[in-house]
Amino acid sequence: MTVNQIIGDSKNQIFANLGKHFFAWMMAANTSKYDKIVSDRKRSLFANLQGKVLEIGPGTGSNLPYYPKDIHWIGIEPNPDTHSSLHKQAAKLGLKIDIRIGSAEWLDAEDNSIDTVVSTFLLCSVPNIDYTLQAILRVLKPGGRFLFIEDVAAPQGSLLRQIQNTVSPIWKAMGDGCHPDKETWIALGKAGFSSINYERFDAQLPIVTPHIIGIATK
Repeated sequence: MTVNQIIGDSKNQIFANLGKHFFAWMMAANTSKYDKIVSDRKRSLFANLQGKVLEIGPGTGSNLPYYPKDIHWIGIEPNPDTHSSLHKQAAKLGLKIDIRIGSAEWLDAEDNSIDTVVSTFLLCSVPNIDYTLQAILRVLKPGGRFLFIEDVAAPQGSLLRQIQNTVSPIWKAMGDGCHPDKETWIALGKAGFSSINYERFDAQLPIVTPHIIGIATK
């Protein structure tokens, strides 16, 4: 490797780190606003959960306060650094949890064993959404439900869609792989669920304001 290549790689890493810090600051600045917008929707979406509930990518547990206390909660969380926060949050809420290492494409659960799968603000960043949806279908019981709240692409031809398309490579690098122009509803429609019901709403976030919330049934 030449000196120029080393310098170039160092510059790219510096810009990437700066981008990640800016993205984290921007999202943190909008967190309280976002929480207010989605809290009622989460409360309604998660109100009647029962049995085994598998959440993909729970992070530090922002969804835990919305869950009924009598469910059997399983979290597929690949980042072990968040596990202690999940346990602390669950202990405060009196919720028993089972955290497992895995990924969205490989869910550590038996076939036809889960009553409900949950994902929020996740599908935009999975490497292969089709594999993820097939993994969800695999673990769900017949009649089981997939509950989702996800950011999606703006309508074709809109100014926001043009912006999303333009900034997508940068946004992906800064936002843990999130594609702001992902047409998630199309992938859901092709996955093989027996029914899909969702609605759109405005989350009032920069770039990723278009969202969908809904239920897909196996």
